[in-house]
Amino acid sequence: MTQPNDLLPEGLEDRLPLEAARITAMMRACLDVLDAHGYDRVRPPLLEFEASLAGRMAGVAKGEGRAMFRFVDPASLRTLALRSDMTPQVGRIAATSLASAPRPLRLAYCGDTVVIKASQLDPARERLQLGAELIGSDSVAAASEAVMLAVEALTAAGLTGISVDFTLPDLVDTLAAKAFPLAPEQIEAVRRELDTKDAGGLKAAGGAAYLPLLYATGPFDQALAALRDVDAGGALKSRLDGLAQIAAHVGNAARITLDPTERHGFEYQSWFGFTLYADGLRRAAGRGGTYRIAGSDEAATGFTLYLDRLADAAPQPEAKPLIWLPFGHDVAAATSLRAGGARTLAQLAEGEDPRALGCTHILEAGGPALLEPQA
Repeated sequence: MTQPNDLLPEGLEDRLPLEAARITAMMRACLDVLDAHGYDRVRPPLLEFEASLAGRMAGVAKGEGRAMFRFVDPASLRTLALRSDMTPQVGRIAATSLASAPRPLRLAYCGDTVVIKASQLDPARERLQLGAELIGSDSVAAASEAVMLAVEALTAAGLTGISVDFTLPDLVDTLAAKAFPLAPEQIEAVRRELDTKDAGGLKAAGGAAYLPLLYATGPFDQALAALRDVDAGGALKSRLDGLAQIAAHVGNAARITLDPTERHGFEYQSWFGFTLYADGLRRAAGRGGTYRIAGSDEAATGFTLYLDRLADAAPQPEAKPLIWLPFGHDVAAATSLRAGGARTLAQLAEGEDPRALGCTHILEAGGPALLEPQA
């Protein structure tokens, strides 16, 4: 019987066996992809000193939904924070413990994160974050590797219909510097109106020259051509050439679109960002892009996936036969079965029903035998 104290806090939930199996299978598949491409896994702690973690999250932890849980450490009497994002922790590791490691440095990670308050669109407050960071390179080759790695990881996790939406997070800053000048106080207003796709608001904010950007969106080739027409004085040429090279690298592995003014979720990215989508998902499958590590200002490229968001669209792993081990069973044979990847369930008391416990086979003298259904 459920007691009042058994209720979980808002935004937190139990993952029962079938869903937990999907999440675990996705995690293993994605980590295997990252490992195969030479990304070494690191495991940052769940807690850090608040001053260090918050300092490295400048630009990342904007808004109430990113706020971290904080409390005083009884041992040090300093404020600790529960991480809401693992990417800054990987940046800290790269800048400290692995500062002398050869570059480019490839790191992978996977772990739980928690936020104080989530959004209405994504009410979960606990998330299983998995990602990869390529540190020490700010090149088109590095960005291409990050995109392809993310697509390959999602494919290995069993997702289908994968698409990638490219963006240019610093587009307004780049154009405002020379091609389409803006006063400092106008830049944020122009960004806001571009985000909301409001042509009237964009004109009122003094950004009439930026109106063509609203229409340079959609399928990649079409949107890129429209964006090249906007490229006054060649201000965007190198970026657009870079996008074309990244898209060529992806090829037919995923559908590619372009929304050059999208900034939601890309507050700390530099020249390139991308969002991942897949069939069966109501929200984005993940995000990535280029950025500078706070504190060391080292260039990096990476991506993040939240695996528990993807569980509904991931296939259920094939269930292995569960072998019943009755009293007096051959222990060596059972050990050999498990070594070969089988699952076993040992009898603990008289009267246990192996079928009711989910067993499909029973270990007999000649090996596993199929359990016939009860009449």
